[in-house]
Amino acid sequence: MKDFAISDDPAVQKQLDRLGALSLPQGRIGLDVIRTLLSRLGDPQKRLPPVFHVAGTNGKGSTCAFLRAMLEADGKTVHVATKPHLVRYNERIRIAGVLISDRLLADLLEEVLDTAEGLSPSFFEVTTAATFLAFARTPADACVIEVGLGGRFDATNVMERPAACGIASLGVDHEAFLLNEDPSAPSPDRPLVRIAFEKAGIARPGSPLVTQGYTPDVEAEIERRAGLAGAPLHMRGSHWWADAGPASIAYRDRHGELTLPLPQMHGRHQADNAALAVAMLRHQDFVPVSPAAMAEGIRTTRWPARLQYLSAGPLTELAQGRAVLLDGGHNPDAAEAIAAHLATLEGPVHALVGMMAAKDARRFLAILGPHLASVTAVPIAGNDHVAVDALADIARNAGVQPVATAPDLQTAMETLPSGDGTVLITGSLYLAGKVLSANREYPD
Repeated sequence: MKDFAISDDPAVQKQLDRLGALSLPQGRIGLDVIRTLLSRLGDPQKRLPPVFHVAGTNGKGSTCAFLRAMLEADGKTVHVATKPHLVRYNERIRIAGVLISDRLLADLLEEVLDTAEGLSPSFFEVTTAATFLAFARTPADACVIEVGLGGRFDATNVMERPAACGIASLGVDHEAFLLNEDPSAPSPDRPLVRIAFEKAGIARPGSPLVTQGYTPDVEAEIERRAGLAGAPLHMRGSHWWADAGPASIAYRDRHGELTLPLPQMHGRHQADNAALAVAMLRHQDFVPVSPAAMAEGIRTTRWPARLQYLSAGPLTELAQGRAVLLDGGHNPDAAEAIAAHLATLEGPVHALVGMMAAKDARRFLAILGPHLASVTAVPIAGNDHVAVDALADIARNAGVQPVATAPDLQTAMETLPSGDGTVLITGSLYLAGKVLSANREYPD
């Protein structure tokens, strides 16, 4: 599945067209191509500021956002690499706190694509190489880098000694890639253990590996991978603890106790992501960050398309005065987090849902269904999505009534059932990007 990208800047679009023409690797796994490409570019990954490397199924993007906010609250200059982009490709690369400019982006992509001649790199390998070039050429105090897919063979997994590596929540997603047959991988009959094997592949000798708490079999696999890598392991529930109360987070580890504020972002799970960011900072020795800055970072963190209430705009004005809640969640674990928030709301929730064809729409809607007063299935233009009629049938089987289909977002908003309550738009980060663009609410 190609990661589509467009730009209003002709120079950037020229390079994005070259990116879009790249073939998806068929049957190729490993880091040989990205290592060769980076070598041709002078190995910029070896000249980065201290790196915080974050993997996970859900929550890794939010954890990166908390890390950035905490570091910046302490006066640090921070590079950030996240994925996917929602509206503009530039969102993937933040240099010293600012999204990369169109001119620099076009120049970097051109340099990398020209250098990659004959290597047949993937979209993600080119993006990663361009990101590392940008980060190596601009001074900063730290880098926050989000893993894209998996961990073991993700293109970002070429750094020798990150300041700290983190693993957020784990669930089953991207099954076609992460659960493929591989003789070196353990437990093919236990998907979460296999996922843990892949995610813990970011462990590096001497770099702290900081994780959430998991089931015993998953924890055992992460412990095994950390031991093989020579990475000091700091696992929630064994090496650090965090409990979210009604007004604060009680955090403790070997360094002592902290009372931290709850995040402003909606969803109780965000307290877990904030706590992981705190634990990563407190279990590394490269970049000092004060507890006060950690608290301020938690208060100020924002991350688009994660239980985000949209502002006034062209799309929300069609909601008949109702609040519009956007979440890019697309797997069962994300559905559980969304459902937990919906359970706190008053009034009916009317959902607009669009999902990529590779996702498990049945399980996603089975979890959300009891909280929904209606579902309107929408397409995700330009992407390989679940057909709206099929998605509508899935919603009906999940017990939702009424169910409708719409050819686009605007029509879906205009034909919502009347009344009060909340409008939820969910099912895909690609759909979320289109929602933000339609509402002229661009991530910055």
